[in-house]
Amino acid sequence: MVFKLVESAQARWRAVNAPHLVALVRAGARFERGLLVERPEAHAA
Repeated sequence: MVFKLVESAQARWRAVNAPHLVALVRAGARFERGLLVERPEAHAA
C-alpha cells in the first residue's frame, strides 16, 4: 500500500531546478513569485 502511495505522489513531484536555493528554503527564507524576499514588510496594525 505504501508503494502505491509513493508511486502516486511521485507523478506530482517536481525536480529541484535550483539546488543552490535549497539551503535558503530549509533555513526559512521567503520567496514571492520566485524572488527572494530579504526584508518582509511589517504590516501596520
